[in-house]
Amino acid sequence: MDVAINYTIENIAAITNGKIILPRNPLDRQNAETQPAHLLLDSRKLLFPQSTIFFALNSPHRRGTEYIKSLYEKEVQNFIIDDKKLDVSLYPNATFILVENVLHALHLLAIHHRTAFTKPVIGITGSNGKTIIKEWLYQLLEADFNIVRSPKSYNSQIGVPLSVLQINEQHLLAIFEAGISQADEMEKLEKIIKPTIGIVTNIGEAHSEGFKDKRQKVKEKLRLFKRSSSLIFCSDDKALNKEINILKEENLQLQLFTWSRSNPASLQIVSIEKANDLSIIKGNYSGKVIQLMIPFTDDASLENAITCWCVLLHIKIPDHVIAERMLQLQPVEMRLELKRGINNCSVINDSYSADINSLKIALDFLHQQKQHHKQTVILSDILQSGKAEDELYSELASLLKQKQIERLIAIGPRINLQQEQFSFLKEKHFFLTVEEFKSNYYSLHFKDETILLKGARVFEFEQIDKLLEQKVHQTVLSINLSSIAHNLKQYQSLLQPGVKIMAVVKAFSYGSGSYEIASLLQFNNVDYLAVAYADEGIELRKAGITLPVMVMNPEENTFNVLSQYNLEPEIFSFDILSSLDKYLNSSGLQYFPVHIKIDTGMHRLGFEYSDINMLTSHLKNNTKIKVQSVFSHLSASDNESRDQFTRKQAAIFLECCEKLQTVLNYNFLRHIANTSAIRRFPDMQFDMVRLGIGLYGIDSSIEIQKKLKNVSTLTTTIAQVKDVKAGESIGYGCETVLEKGTTIATVRIGYADGYPRPLSNGIGKMLIQNKLAAVVGSVCMDMTMLDVTGIKCMAGDKVVVFGEQLSIQQMADWCNTIPYEIMTGISQRVKRTYFDE
Repeated sequence: MDVAINYTIENIAAITNGKIILPRNPLDRQNAETQPAHLLLDSRKLLFPQSTIFFALNSPHRRGTEYIKSLYEKEVQNFIIDDKKLDVSLYPNATFILVENVLHALHLLAIHHRTAFTKPVIGITGSNGKTIIKEWLYQLLEADFNIVRSPKSYNSQIGVPLSVLQINEQHLLAIFEAGISQADEMEKLEKIIKPTIGIVTNIGEAHSEGFKDKRQKVKEKLRLFKRSSSLIFCSDDKALNKEINILKEENLQLQLFTWSRSNPASLQIVSIEKANDLSIIKGNYSGKVIQLMIPFTDDASLENAITCWCVLLHIKIPDHVIAERMLQLQPVEMRLELKRGINNCSVINDSYSADINSLKIALDFLHQQKQHHKQTVILSDILQSGKAEDELYSELASLLKQKQIERLIAIGPRINLQQEQFSFLKEKHFFLTVEEFKSNYYSLHFKDETILLKGARVFEFEQIDKLLEQKVHQTVLSINLSSIAHNLKQYQSLLQPGVKIMAVVKAFSYGSGSYEIASLLQFNNVDYLAVAYADEGIELRKAGITLPVMVMNPEENTFNVLSQYNLEPEIFSFDILSSLDKYLNSSGLQYFPVHIKIDTGMHRLGFEYSDINMLTSHLKNNTKIKVQSVFSHLSASDNESRDQFTRKQAAIFLECCEKLQTVLNYNFLRHIANTSAIRRFPDMQFDMVRLGIGLYGIDSSIEIQKKLKNVSTLTTTIAQVKDVKAGESIGYGCETVLEKGTTIATVRIGYADGYPRPLSNGIGKMLIQNKLAAVVGSVCMDMTMLDVTGIKCMAGDKVVVFGEQLSIQQMADWCNTIPYEIMTGISQRVKRTYFDE
């Protein structure tokens, strides 16, 4: 993020204890003293070259000074460095400030900037909810204060100083969040934020790796408030309570404002009632019962809302005002949302707030999108910036010009008065209201462009979002999460004591969805997950899945991300093992977790029996690798006629395991049983089993199938119903000619959605009004025609493609394939919905 600051080069050098080297010519030096500087950390986000100061921060992989050459060529002339060996003579027109450490210099500048601000500063820390509480406080208090706050989740050693440097003399309240990942970090952030009012959110397991235990984590977080005058927190957490009491002995001025569901507190929660999409919260405060409603029912939102309630009570906001504003709380969009729009457009929805700093972030994201040459910004008035209107919109215009935006659509009375500022734009449109925009919508011709929506909440840009969003496909795959949990329990009941479960969630969880299913399995205490490729595992990690994950088809170029995201590769050949060895040698990693695949007869992937002696030699005394498991794949465990072959596979597998065990001085997990083998070969369960298709309600055993519940239901809708005369043809190729008059329903599903073409010409059937309707003619790309003669139906009626009454197994039988292929073939354009009974 680019941050505008009013410090000269000389100011910054003095504040950061730096030394100016290679000064420019005196005239330029004089100009530098009067012009404001834009502080830049990311060389890719350059906006104002002539007035930018680049802080050359080092990363674990690259030195910040590596970017100086390219920035200098783009006319950046001011740099802060800590590399004494840099040859500054290569940049004769530049000014350098040499400091001991660039990050520390950034902190010193932010500390200096903070000392000039005498208004209240709210500091927020905790494991969860920091950003939500910050944004909700902004929503609740923006009518009373000109507020400066952390952009997005800027709460790190770099994000916090950037946040604080936004403060200007117009601001009346500051709200900053602070996040840490290891001991001694909060001490630095406290000096920068120096909060007067403190908030501690939920203290959970997130980011616990850098701490010995919860006590150390809590104690470290509380360092943020060692000079605060008040602290707001939930007193139901005993460990937190204990450490806060210790803090209070050290900070005698600290006043506590607590809330609790069960203990005496400043705000004692009396009751919480949930109805539809609302929650009614009653509390006892200062001897009287007060209540409010919020438009959320989940527990996390309730905790965050109560914390915000405490803040408003603490700063004496009237009860009736609190109640009115809490009912209007809006969900917080944690990320910029990119989605498909109409007419081959891409839509970036960031329409919940409009301020200059979040606009910079959104424009950076827009600038990264290369799918369309044309880029459009739809922008509302920017409210309560603390700047004069001319200055504000001049800065905004400069941003749009720097990012080479082609079209601006501006909405609001204030920005309308500043039209002259945007004269440089190729295309511009100004509307007073969203309603006026909607009236002119079709004349704006949105096509083949990337559109950024950026509006203050009061403008309700969600109306524009709905106009621009690609209409949702009416073909839907519904996944019953309760049924998956039920099916898991059925297989768990078949396991020997101590046997673990590895759930296979590759191929988008057999077409059902990735992290949604993985989250359910994690909740239900599955031991391991398995995915096909690294990308699938990364998505699970980003979605908060913490279970061990085996990657079944690792590639050499993914080793770095496997390590980064704590994913465990399957090793199936000497080539992949050698490549991993080279990576581990270069990175210095030890005991990297792997899974050894043995080919016992399927002949797809794996070490052959003849390879085992060489493999044991490689693994012996190898401290770079830690074998988590050894496994193999049964070829025909569902086929009784191949049982002898299956038992031969198991025997080869056990012999290989014994040889590997002799050279490893630790135990590893053994697994060979898949879904079918769990029941058919209980003696092959060993240490762990791999459960795949059975989770989704499909098993080759009739006995087990009866106990499983249907998980997935694929539905679509009728687009049109028509009566067609005898002798007319249906569909492509005129292959189907009607022998008699027939009622035809065209439904919104085709082979592009995953409905197979082999189901054409009467082979496939669908359910309409609980009656089977046969496919007529060829399955088209997006549509399929059905014979609905005698079935009462109309356009818009629901059609079941497969589900409880019409099984996916039946559909697979009709097109002579297996349920796996049907499930994994369902297109990603088919919307997934999840429900829990």
